[in-house]
Amino acid sequence: MKVRLIGAVLAIVPLPVAANAQLTINMASITCSQYLGMPPAQSRDFSAWMSGWFSYQLNKTTIDLATHEKNIANVKAWCQYHPQETVISGLKNATGQ
Repeated sequence: MKVRLIGAVLAIVPLPVAANAQLTINMASITCSQYLGMPPAQSRDFSAWMSGWFSYQLNKTTIDLATHEKNIANVKAWCQYHPQETVISGLKNATGQ
């Protein structure tokens, strides 16, 4: 009886762990108004992800942190005047691509 109880507990315990929710976001569809409205931590993470994705598209294998910060400032400034545009459009504009 004890063995069955232990077996049942061990079988049930992993179930909540396996039920992790997954979320898919189309990063290219984020608008400037959504980007500018993000909390600072989320904005930082989103900026880093977009910078990495854009660098990958251009086959850049190095990171220049000063340029990264400048690009973020340029994108945010561009987004102030183009709130309905996508952030990817602002990133292309800020980097001259």
